[in-house]
Amino acid sequence: MIPKRSKYAIQALKCLAKVYRDKKHLSIATIAEEENIPRKFLEAILLQLRNGGMVGSKMGANGGYFLVKHPDEIVLSNIIRVTGGPIALLPCVSLNFYEECTECPHEELCGLHDVMLEVREASIHILSKTSLADLILREKKLFRKAESKRK
Repeated sequence: MIPKRSKYAIQALKCLAKVYRDKKHLSIATIAEEENIPRKFLEAILLQLRNGGMVGSKMGANGGYFLVKHPDEIVLSNIIRVTGGPIALLPCVSLNFYEECTECPHEELCGLHDVMLEVREASIHILSKTSLADLILREKKLFRKAESKRK
């Protein structure tokens, strides 16, 4: 599972992506309310995203947070990594959070390790090609599909 911090980061970035074309800035309070994210937690997440080069902030009456890159350029794998989340399901196959497996004397001979390497690579492939813009488009399609089923 991806950490809650990464999930909230994706939600916050989607919120900012939706106003990107209008060059709007959104306050922490607005994002927190729209996305149902605890405000203090969101503050820390937005700081990580700013340090990761995904969002900027502006002080003042018209201030708030904004995307510094186009929503097509921000991919899910980078968001998860910036917010400290591993992509691998097991620490012994993680690229950034590797830990030696204590249950297995030889990782290179472990069938589960081998399968989880494949899962990690497939996950990285999908998450690295899926942008915020793609995610928003998927949600629009899912909404239309759900609406057509109700009729």
